[in-house]
Amino acid sequence: MTASLTYLEKSEVDSLLAAPDQSSSQGRRDHALLLFLYNSGARVSEATSVRIGDIDWHSKSVRITGKGNKQRRCPLWATTLKHLRQLAGERPAEAHVFMNRRGEPLTRYGVHTLVERYIAKLRSSVPSLQGKRVSPHIIRHTTASHLLQAGVDINTIRAWLGHVSLDTTNIYAETDLATKKRALATLARGRAPCAIGRWNQPDVMAFLRAL
Repeated sequence: MTASLTYLEKSEVDSLLAAPDQSSSQGRRDHALLLFLYNSGARVSEATSVRIGDIDWHSKSVRITGKGNKQRRCPLWATTLKHLRQLAGERPAEAHVFMNRRGEPLTRYGVHTLVERYIAKLRSSVPSLQGKRVSPHIIRHTTASHLLQAGVDINTIRAWLGHVSLDTTNIYAETDLATKKRALATLARGRAPCAIGRWNQPDVMAFLRAL
């Protein structure tokens, strides 16, 4: 199971985030959504149900409602907040954050289509994406993997993603260990290992202690 777990490298995430044309309102929404998915690691159903009132601009966090209506808070980067604030505008607290062109909440299908469209656009310019089947859930895997690579402990990642069981989160630790073993084997053959992009995270533990 761990061998087939797919996630994006930092350079691939950067390319995906840069893909939307932010000179248009749709492009700004798409960029904010992709950034939110990567920052929060939210499931598609969780992201599409987020309302403006769920965002706490003061504590720089968002309330996410997961499976079984269980709620958790996730810290947000300043850049994520900036784009979400632009998207929210003067709309009321009960309004959904992510809307389609008709002024209706984005659907799960709509988010899947959006991600697939940008990935298809990038395949010619980002060769490493050629063999990857990327969906919104792969972005969730990416968030967990990058948090782990940045040194965030597994229990914090479990709370971040809203996993009920630690066994689910341990998949990422096993995958990371397999990746490190491959890097070690590469190093043993005299080749330089690839650098891992640093996760530009807020002070996660300080945030969680303050909840």
